[in-house]
Amino acid sequence: MNKAADFLRDAGVFYIATTDGDQARVRPFGGVLEFDGGVYIVSDKQKDVVKQILANPKVEIACTNADGEWMRITACAVIDDRPEVKEWALDESPFLRKLHTVDDPNFACIRLTGAKCKLVGGLGTEEFKF
Repeated sequence: MNKAADFLRDAGVFYIATTDGDQARVRPFGGVLEFDGGVYIVSDKQKDVVKQILANPKVEIACTNADGEWMRITACAVIDDRPEVKEWALDESPFLRKLHTVDDPNFACIRLTGAKCKLVGGLGTEEFKF
């Protein structure tokens, strides 16, 4: 299990920041998945967040948990259109089947790569990569 993915799941809602030209954009996400050692979020290619990731894959994610600990992730977001990733995401989150299929060209599985994490909590500050 990935420590960052576990923290994001525990937080419930996390915020992803992208850029739109020269403007920062932030929006809430609520689901994180792990596949083949990678950490993924999912979206729809028709949404601005995916268009912004395609234009500039550098993202930051921030969240807090119920204990007041917080985490920030700096990463590159890469669209992973492999059918096995989409199938796995649909199996892991059955609610996605109401929105997408493996063959849906708008279904975006987004892998976070080259991630640097900073976790601040009761035990101090911890930095790690995944």
